[in-house]
Amino acid sequence: MHTPLPRRSFLQGAGIAIALPMLEAMTPAANAAVRPARPVKRFVCLSNNYGVYRDGFFARSDQAGAGYEMPETLRPLAKHRRDLTLFSNLDHGNTIGHQGVPVLLSGVRPHLAAHYPEGNLSVDQRIAEHEGAATRFPSMTLKVNESNFVSFTRTGVQVPAIDLRTMYRALFLADPADKKATAAERLKRQNSILDVVMEQAKGVDKQLGKRDQRKFAEYLEAVRRLEKKIEQQQPWLDKPKPNPERAEPPQGKGTEADLRAMVELIALAIQTDSTRAITLSSGFANGDFGLQGGYHGFSHHGERESHIAALKLIERNKMTQMAHLMDLLKAQEDVVNGGSLLDHTTILWGCGMATGPHSTKNLPLILAGGGFKHGQHQVYPEDANRVPAANLLLSILQNHGLKIDRFGTSTGTLSQLEWS
Repeated sequence: MHTPLPRRSFLQGAGIAIALPMLEAMTPAANAAVRPARPVKRFVCLSNNYGVYRDGFFARSDQAGAGYEMPETLRPLAKHRRDLTLFSNLDHGNTIGHQGVPVLLSGVRPHLAAHYPEGNLSVDQRIAEHEGAATRFPSMTLKVNESNFVSFTRTGVQVPAIDLRTMYRALFLADPADKKATAAERLKRQNSILDVVMEQAKGVDKQLGKRDQRKFAEYLEAVRRLEKKIEQQQPWLDKPKPNPERAEPPQGKGTEADLRAMVELIALAIQTDSTRAITLSSGFANGDFGLQGGYHGFSHHGERESHIAALKLIERNKMTQMAHLMDLLKAQEDVVNGGSLLDHTTILWGCGMATGPHSTKNLPLILAGGGFKHGQHQVYPEDANRVPAANLLLSILQNHGLKIDRFGTSTGTLSQLEWS
């Protein structure tokens, strides 16, 4: 007789709780082919605080439709062009400079929030309200080498962001405070959360069919790889200073590795249905990619070749990591909905400030996955009949299952954007 595993199953031990991926064994055999009343949807926003180098990011305005040439900065996404949509001439209107950054996911400037029924509530937090207690974490607000300013509650409170190590511990350490200290001590001795729960994992594996066993093994291997990466990236403040007689040790792997590890954690959070609303803001650390300087300084490029080259390196890496996230989600079967996880995960890449020189007109925006009909470069009116970017936010929320007809400064859903 088939006894399904509970959907919220964990491998547990000594203050550690690893959520299991969604498996066929979690579905009663008699109902294996039955889909939920509404699809399980997820939302991920990837962002930065300084806009983009416009000439490397935007497709040509005379290349609307499917036949556009992939812009230089976006070329890491070329293999996914059928699963994403580019936009031109969407923005939130009269915001100014850095004040536009927190407006990205609401369309509402914080000081004007009192004039709107939902204030400056952000898309991710609206989804968190909608999902309620369906997942362990209603939402996750993340950062890599940069502050995250885009997530706001209904009362206008900015949601604090967590870094790579804290995200890892949130997913893989049990919540009770008294057990966390015990877990930390044990991890110091064993160096692996998987070692703590491996015997239990072997017991779970015996209950699974061959397809689930393969998926379970792939999941555990992904966790193991991340353990190694995060251990390698531990800040030098946690390590003793080198002996003066010894050569200085190399620096940590930096922005590229940190961001890659974070998107892999995001993929695991989705795979385990730990949350359905995620925002991540990422930046740049001086010295990475062989560059000396700061992201903010580079963004004020003044058409200097050295600064433009730096921005292209930084921003191309962001697209590379978005492509990696899409690879991971596309490779994972969605046991709940059918298809892949990417089919039911909307990824929005965007900034609330269009360029480093403080423009907020024509925001850099990319939409991927989520069941939308993609493959197009959508060009909207540039001047008199400008379309609010909040219309895109409303479309995302309706696609997620919310029965609403307005959000923030929207005037309706986004024309030319359909979903199944």
